[in-house]
Amino acid sequence: MAMTMSGEQQLAAPRATVWAKLNDPEVLKACIPGCETLEVIGENEFQAVATNKIGPVKARFKGKVRLTDLDPPNGYKISGEGDGGIAGFAKGGATVALTDKDGGTLLTYNVEAQIGGKLAQLGQRLVNGAAKKLADDFFAKFANAVKQ
Repeated sequence: MAMTMSGEQQLAAPRATVWAKLNDPEVLKACIPGCETLEVIGENEFQAVATNKIGPVKARFKGKVRLTDLDPPNGYKISGEGDGGIAGFAKGGATVALTDKDGGTLLTYNVEAQIGGKLAQLGQRLVNGAAKKLADDFFAKFANAVKQ
């Protein structure tokens, strides 16, 4: 099952600060919903473990996250894939762009993701709603992180 999602978040911080936080593994770990570990395994590459519940299915995903197309401090592409065992798999990516706006930074994102296995059997509406909530949770936490 394929999904697309886009959105934007106005952040009360200069673009350089937002860029630095987007590239800080500790900040990302704190902001990714359900993230248990996020370890640097190479240049712009991380190993991650996250547990999330989508409808009645709770899955612990293990996978890799990569940052590509880096254009400091304007944006990058983040992509990853995770294996949730019997629950299925998830893979996808997001293009993240930063622009100056209203004395702060406007972060815009476009996400493309694909899921399979039990998760794909839950239905498009339930999965899309859960994905939107995870994205909203990430950006709410990230907005708080850039204020500090």
